[in-house]
Amino acid sequence: MLALIALPAASALASPADISATRTYIQANYALLQVAGSHLKASEAAPLGVLRDVRRECPHAAAGSPQNEESAQLREEVIGAMVHVAIRPNLAAVRRFISATRSLRWSNRRLTRTIHDYGAKLQVLSTMRAPQLCADVRAWGANGWRSLGAATISYDARFVPAWVALGELPSMLGSYEQADERGMLKSSAQIEVRLTDGEARAVETWAAIMDELSLNM
Repeated sequence: MLALIALPAASALASPADISATRTYIQANYALLQVAGSHLKASEAAPLGVLRDVRRECPHAAAGSPQNEESAQLREEVIGAMVHVAIRPNLAAVRRFISATRSLRWSNRRLTRTIHDYGAKLQVLSTMRAPQLCADVRAWGANGWRSLGAATISYDARFVPAWVALGELPSMLGSYEQADERGMLKSSAQIEVRLTDGEARAVETWAAIMDELSLNM
């Protein structure tokens, strides 16, 4: 979350290009957060569909499985299945954000890299296919819990490094912010809090899915 203090002093020596890129990014981030905030109820409800699918298709499919590295990877796949459906209402906004920010550059190369890395992660999240959770748990059980199927390993290898929240304001932007952006930054921070609270509530759904699968936490 971005600090909202001393903006004029911090940006006194910033170049026009840095100020322009920062303004574009702040506006794009705010637009993304506005959409995500408006869809928060739908995004929170969506993972309940994953729970219903598990109850219908593969209840207790992991019963008797060990608690080890493989179970940890399947826990991550459960999270991925939830994230996949939760982000769906925001996909158009995510794509607009990526398009608006992918070409931005700052004189601070680390900031540029941070912004582009974040966009790249959102690109992965927005284009990944949903995991076949029940099939992947069954595949693990089919070989006596000795090794995970290739689908789980491949999915986690893409999802885990890309898993980020919607809305990102690196502290390095503070050097280039302008006083008239304070209102937008404050509103962005407020929406971030709401989204974070929603993610915390989703833990209950995650635990219910894990319990329904009989998958060790």
